[in-house]
Amino acid sequence: MPRKTTRRVNRTPVSTFFRRPVVQIGLVMIAVIVVALIALTGSGQSASGLPAEISSAQAYELYQQKTAFFVDVREQSEWDTFHIPDTTLIPLGELPNRLNEIPKDRQIVVVCRSGNRSASGRDILKQAGFTNVTSMAGGVTDWKTQGYPIQP
Repeated sequence: MPRKTTRRVNRTPVSTFFRRPVVQIGLVMIAVIVVALIALTGSGQSASGLPAEISSAQAYELYQQKTAFFVDVREQSEWDTFHIPDTTLIPLGELPNRLNEIPKDRQIVVVCRSGNRSASGRDILKQAGFTNVTSMAGGVTDWKTQGYPIQP
């Protein structure tokens, strides 16, 4: 009877490592977590369901409902020119030191002149643990253009 020959496969330490079931399960778990994070952040939604950015029309709806806290991160001189009534002025540079003035139990809409600083303000609040926060695209300039209430 012919003799059975066995072929020896030379495996590198890396290929041997990846053949372990524990490593394979770990890689699958990492892939699942990455996909979940991409799905969560890719939709533009925060964990609370509030979009990262809303339009001035969406902000106006929240404003009318009087359920959201509006914080304006412009400078005092800009605020004095015109601002949205019933908003709180906390200039962007002061925001990290004045977090105690912002309620954690309400939706927060961060506004500025055009929408750039409000995104930075939103990010500061999120890093500080605020979860239900968004910024308004277009800023108070767009708000005013839409004919929404402005206080001179």
